Amino acid sequence: MNNRPKFHVKKGDNVEVIAGNFKGSSGKILEVIPRKRQVLVEGVRIIKKHLRKSEDNPHGKIAEREGPIDISNVRLLESLKKAEKKTKPKPKKEAEKKAA
Repeated sequence: MNNRPKFHVKKGDNVEVIAGNFKGSSGKILEVIPRKRQVLVEGVRIIKKHLRKSEDNPHGKIAEREGPIDISNVRLLESLKKAEKKTKPKPKKEAEKKAA
């Protein structure tokens, strides 16, 4: 049996946050975390992570990245498939009918 949960949004969709501290902000979904029912939205809930000294960061670093938001707090604005459909040119037959 397939136990994978089905959500109303997926990676690449444009969404708006409708509840919580970041209400009103919008962005593109970077990642969906189905196990925790959370999503990462581009530019929303930026958190700071302190990194310890290493070869890559000899002085340490404070990295900024997106934090997860509950999937129920986002609303779909524009789907990836719908955006692709809108960019397709119209067939020639419809253009000829309008000109006549």
